[in-house]
Amino acid sequence: MAGHRLDPIDRKILAELQADGRMTNVELAKRVGISAPPCLRRVRTLEESGLVRGYHADVDSRALGFEVQVFAMVGLQSQAEADLSAFEQRCEDWPLVRECHMLNGEVDFILKCVAPDLSTFQTFLTEQLTAADNVISVKTSLVIRNAKDQPGVPFDVLEERLSREA
Repeated sequence: MAGHRLDPIDRKILAELQADGRMTNVELAKRVGISAPPCLRRVRTLEESGLVRGYHADVDSRALGFEVQVFAMVGLQSQAEADLSAFEQRCEDWPLVRECHMLNGEVDFILKCVAPDLSTFQTFLTEQLTAADNVISVKTSLVIRNAKDQPGVPFDVLEERLSREA
């Protein structure tokens, strides 16, 4: 169900849910201009298609005691598909790794890591990440501050593009 196959109401539903996934179906229906029953059917269809993968609370990691955020750029010795998949699976098992992205270029993966303190991250880095099979290099950058954290996609850019194509 690619973006161009969605009608404007589906895109509005997705944009509204992305902004506030806790609103009631009645409120969502009102915001997108349809009645509640078809709105609920559309939401369920979007969920079943995988376009809505879940609903999550946006928690304040620093307020919860996770003071350290680090981006780790990881180089692997082998980029064979089996080795890439094995590393991705290993990342699933590491709680400090919150995001794992495979890249092209000089770095194979970038990991977003969150830890309560620098000592905890350092232990993870030296005892787990750099010691993992196939890892040949790790470069880290400590986050000083976060200027923008906006998950999801920019629906307004999509709507603008679709209106130009129409």
